[in-house]
Amino acid sequence: MAYGEIFMTNGSRITKRFRSTLFYIGAVALCLPPVFVFVWMILTGLKTGVQNISYPPRFIFSPTLENFRAVFAQYNFFKYLMNSLIVAGLATGLSLLLGLPAAYSIAKYRQGRIGILILVARMTPFVSYLLPWYIIFRYLDLIDTYTALTITHLIITLPMVIWLMISFFESVPAELEDAAMIDGCSSLQSFRIIVLPLVRNGIATSAIISFIFSWNQFLFSLILSGPKTKTVPVAVYNFISYGKIDWAGIGAAATLIVLPVSVFAFFVRKSIVQGLTMGALKD
Repeated sequence: MAYGEIFMTNGSRITKRFRSTLFYIGAVALCLPPVFVFVWMILTGLKTGVQNISYPPRFIFSPTLENFRAVFAQYNFFKYLMNSLIVAGLATGLSLLLGLPAAYSIAKYRQGRIGILILVARMTPFVSYLLPWYIIFRYLDLIDTYTALTITHLIITLPMVIWLMISFFESVPAELEDAAMIDGCSSLQSFRIIVLPLVRNGIATSAIISFIFSWNQFLFSLILSGPKTKTVPVAVYNFISYGKIDWAGIGAAATLIVLPVSVFAFFVRKSIVQGLTMGALKD
């Protein structure tokens, strides 16, 4: 009997090690392609034009920052960064302002049909919105304005905030709100004082993810922006001409686009993980 218990114990340990090994192998396999692309992008920005088109590819070279200097000196990239920051910030702020009450209402009053309609609006291809938006904004003389870009980005960020926050609001015990109402709070006060602090991780997660998606949005910005409001994803087009593609400039510009959001996401990764995991759990 003792030998049997020892055998079962050793067998369970081997099984756990095997599962753990498979887990790490799978994690590396999933992370390796995006990490490789990210590193390749940075290396492209640090190479010269000749080094980028050489074959076989050079992985040992003398890095240069000339491409990054050219991005700011020749293409006014700082202005595009500020445009993206303004549009993404406005879209994220409005999404939270409108999405939090909407998600709370859907969660509290079980308005599943409204939630499905919002989900369908988010799943609809963005290109189908372009022509109506363009006609409306041209009629209102809003082309190349922050207003037009912010409104169109709400199509991306607002449904995301609502659907992320529904599960958070559903996890808040109704007894807490009832107690607040008994103590004299109105529905608005209960929502602001009791509910919102309890779902702050979800709010942070929704804001971060919405900001990232708005920052990287290309299609709406390509059609509705102009010299005044051009964002960084569209500005990369400046490096593509009829007879030449400036791969070094594209690598430098892409690095500048991705780096701020990547650094920001790295420092708030704990809030993102906590928000996503807490929102997935229900009593």
